Amino acid sequence: MQKMKKRPSFLIWMLGFIVIFACNIPAASAPTPDLLATLSAATPLPVDAPPQNQFTNEPTGKIVFVCQLFKAQASNQVCIINADGSGFQRLTTDNTRQHYYPSLSPDGKNLVYAAFREPNIYEIYEMDITSGIVTQLTDRLGNLNGPEISPDGSMVAFKLSTASSNQIWLMNRDGTNPRSVPNAFGWDPTWSPDGAFILFASDMQGPIQLYRVKPDGSELLKISDLPAIRGRSDWSPDGQFIVTYSGAPWNRDVYIMNSDGSNTRMLTPTGGNSQGPSISPDGQWVAFTSYYDNYRVDNGCEIYIMRVDGSDVRRLTSNDYCDYQPRWGP
Repeated sequence: MQKMKKRPSFLIWMLGFIVIFACNIPAASAPTPDLLATLSAATPLPVDAPPQNQFTNEPTGKIVFVCQLFKAQASNQVCIINADGSGFQRLTTDNTRQHYYPSLSPDGKNLVYAAFREPNIYEIYEMDITSGIVTQLTDRLGNLNGPEISPDGSMVAFKLSTASSNQIWLMNRDGTNPRSVPNAFGWDPTWSPDGAFILFASDMQGPIQLYRVKPDGSELLKISDLPAIRGRSDWSPDGQFIVTYSGAPWNRDVYIMNSDGSNTRMLTPTGGNSQGPSISPDGQWVAFTSYYDNYRVDNGCEIYIMRVDGSDVRRLTSNDYCDYQPRWGP
């Protein structure tokens, strides 16, 4: 057997010296990370996400939302902002009552929302954004909210609440012919881009999930399977995807799924209690409410946007009151 040669002892000594020297080199101090850059880097991209450089458009259009200017729900207002964060404007003017669930018309010229009238009565109103002229569309139907104008501009879907149930209703754009959608017991309606279906949240078959139904009440289908859905969802302009939110209180996140409910995945970075998503008219961005900068602070919610692949998180509003329920329009 051949005898193994010994390693030179000076090599072992040199390796030890290098290790000791390296361990004593002072580390450079890391800069304080920028919050939004950290969020963007941490955003969990789906496995099948397109390359990030495919999404190059800057955000356009306008976003309406509830602005809690007086830090009191009873006097919530509706505000609007450009999608790049500029042009903030308060739209409603009555300081004495609540306005909420705003939504822009398909052409971006008008706004529908719900507002308090008297106990158990909320009415739906339409506002011409340029002139500020407001038209009352309903008259004591009940507790109404979540109005949204159909893609062809002819109808409004909304929710009517009674002591025993919530149901999706329709009416003509001018408020005439209000009627319930058969089989659609739920809330937060939103139209598919072609107007063929209405998406809504419901607990009619157990835990809250998303359902879709035709305006005549036919073809009811449960499409989601998430543990704690609340409501407020949106359809992508091409009809291929749906965004919603799910999670326990203070631990909610925005999710995206195919329009049939398959391939569900989380978009938002955790830790923000993110909710109420809305997709931009070009399909490349998602607006949502989150508490990233003021977690667990009652007045800490702000409007954020991110690309539809979950990257490039940006904060749009920065107030000492809550901004929420964003809805994107042209």
